[in-house]
Formats: sequence, C-alpha cells, structure tokens
Amino acid sequence: MNDQTPIKEIDLNKQSWTSPKDKSDRFIPRNVQSNLYQLFMSEENCQGNTYNNLLQSSILGKSPAINQKLFNYKTENKQNEMNKIINNGLNFSNTPTKVEPEKPPRNINKRPYKVLEAENLQDDFYLNLLDWSPFNALAVGLENSVLIWSGHTSKVSRLCTLEDPDMVCSVAWSQRNQHLSVGNTMGDVDVWDVVKQKVIRKWNGHQGRIGSLAWNNYLLATGSRDRNILVRDVRCPNESIQKYVGHKQEICGLKWSFDEQLLASGGNDNKLFIWSLKNQGELTHFSQHQAAVKAIGWSPHQHNIVASGGGTADRCIRFFNTQTIEQVECIDTGSQVCNLMFSKNSNELVSTHGYSLNQIIVWNYANMSKVATLTGHTQRVLYLSGSPCGQNIVTGAGDESLRFWSVFPSSNAKNNHGITRAETIDLR
Repeated sequence: MNDQTPIKEIDLNKQSWTSPKDKSDRFIPRNVQSNLYQLFMSEENCQGNTYNNLLQSSILGKSPAINQKLFNYKTENKQNEMNKIINNGLNFSNTPTKVEPEKPPRNINKRPYKVLEAENLQDDFYLNLLDWSPFNALAVGLENSVLIWSGHTSKVSRLCTLEDPDMVCSVAWSQRNQHLSVGNTMGDVDVWDVVKQKVIRKWNGHQGRIGSLAWNNYLLATGSRDRNILVRDVRCPNESIQKYVGHKQEICGLKWSFDEQLLASGGNDNKLFIWSLKNQGELTHFSQHQAAVKAIGWSPHQHNIVASGGGTADRCIRFFNTQTIEQVECIDTGSQVCNLMFSKNSNELVSTHGYSLNQIIVWNYANMSKVATLTGHTQRVLYLSGSPCGQNIVTGAGDESLRFWSVFPSSNAKNNHGITRAETIDLR
C-alpha cells in the first residue's frame, strides 16, 4: 500500500475471550418432613397423637387438648410420591406434546473486523462520501480526492483529484457496471469508468453542491443544495430527462425503491418526498419529522415500505406505506439518525447515529427490538454502505476512521456477479 495515501489500515489487537465456567445448582430433596414423621412413629412408646401434639405445642406455645389434631396424614404409595416430585405439583395430561427448542440468539461480534484510517473524512451531515460497489470496491471521498479501496486485495488507489477549491460532496456506484458518479461543490457530476480510469459523462445544471446521488439502472438522480433533483440517463450526454421540485432546503438523502419506480428524497426542510418515475413528479410527501431527513431505506421484503430517520431534534425512525400514504410505525432512538439500511438476507435493518451516542444499532424489523448495539466511533457515524454479499457493512465517521462490521446473517447464494461469500468477507 502506498504510504502517502490518506487511507491506511489499523492493526487490531487480538483479544482472547473466555467464557465463564458452567455453573450448576445442587438438588436437595425436601424429605425432612417425611423422615421426621417416620422417626417419631418408630418409637415403641409413641402413641398415634404424639407427633401432632409436639407440633401443636411448639407452634401454639401451649399443651394441646387431647385428641386435638393440627395435621392429618395419609399414606401414599411410592409411585404417587415420585410423580409429585417429577411434576413439581403440576398436572400434566397423558397426551404427549411437542416442545420446540428455543433458537439461540444470533451472536454479532461487537468489534469491527477491519479498521481503516481515513484522513480528512469530512464531518458534514449533508454529504454522502462512502459507497461499496457490487464488485467489492469501496469509494471514499476525502476533501478534493476520491480513493478506491479493493476488497479483494486491500489495496488503495487514487481515482481523481479535483482542482482547488472544489471538493467532493458525494459518491455512488452504479449497480450494473463499474461506473462511479462523483458530485462536487460546484454543482457538477462526473461519471467515471473506473476500469478505464476516465470520465465518460460530465454534467452541470445544479446551482449548488451535490450532496446526494442515487443510481437506477442507467438513470442517475442528483440532489443539490439548490433544492432541485435532476434525473439523467448516462446513455444520453445532454440535459436531464426529469426534474423534481418540492423541497424548500438542501437535499441530503436519495434512494430508489427496489422496483425502480419510486424515488425517496429527504431534505433539511424536515420533509420526505416520494417521486414517481412513471408519472414524472411527486407522488406524495410526509411531514412528520421534526429535523433534517438524511437517512432513507426501502424494504427489500415488503413492497411500498420506506423508512426514514430524523436529525438531532427528531431522533426518530419512521416507517411509511407509500401505497396507503400513511405512517405505520415510529421509534424514538434517542439520538440523531444518520443512515438506514435494510438487510438483504433477513428481516432486519441497521441504523447509524450521531449526537450524542455515536452508535450503530441492528434492529429486528418484526418488532423493532434491538439485536445489537455497536460502539467504537468517537464522533457521529455519518456514512454507511453494505457489502455485495449483504452480510457486512462499513461505517465512516468524523473521527476519520472507516470500520467494517459483520452484522447480518450470511447468504449461501452467489450475488449477481458471481462473487462468493468467502471472497467478499475474507478481508482480514
């Protein structure tokens, strides 16, 4: 690796984890009463009432009346006594019942399996500077440069450097090929062919920085500080094919639905808009958030469900049904929500947070219970992307570090490009 690149790998100290020794409880039979009774009844001079009289005298503090009984006993055969001990006083029917064994909780490693030092990674809530490609390459925007980290070789290369004072504001990989879009502070977008190391499209048209990008097949949506969204076709070198206007402040989040028909956008105006590609305009918008909306995620398992997260004054993850146009769930996370992403392999999602906990949370979507909470970043976790296999994530923070976590269940199937699970996660 080139020592002069701003991305350097940090050696993780190996720690041995020992599990506590197994503990077991001793079972002490509670047969004192039976032994005491047999002891008294075995005495030759003991009359039938002796045992009862002694107990009454001890409990009541006076001599009992003759023939007055406090306890009565009846003889039971040994099999009945054994059944009581086994059943612990509960009545069971003779019909056998099938007991399903409880599934053990999934173990998620609370430590990252890899940490990269990312010098000059910006601490800006409105930017999107991290994306993991289907071909296992990670693009990172660092000030005026874009660097590519290879998941196959762990090597870092510099793709481009913008001229001062221009800065990188967003990066996004195409899901079809090795094309990378780069948005900058001047309102321009460059589409790079990473294999050929050259720009194949260069678009302008925005009047402010481009903080969010989203690919949909050959289409690229760009969101800007000028409050507009432009949708362009990479096969066409000319103007945009659609323009969406509705936000009142900077756009900081963009995500296409999995059926590629709807685009969700979040802005600093606290709004979540849903745009229809077919109808070329707004489908609806939601105003429940009380802070900027950057975190957006579409469910790959439930059609028309989109999740969004609000900033510091809101702290909530909200779920909306774009078919019924209603909010279906709201969870207060307790801290700024920076990113959301659903798992491809399970009914789970992950969220990253800023002020003031700076943590990563894995959720069970069925009941929105916490599966795991991951900590390690010392500043807000502004950037998130998922691996091609769907098992791993990478997070970036203002502490200038990139951390790789294994959080979701694995899938045995190969992805669309023939990359196996072993090839994509064995990066250590």
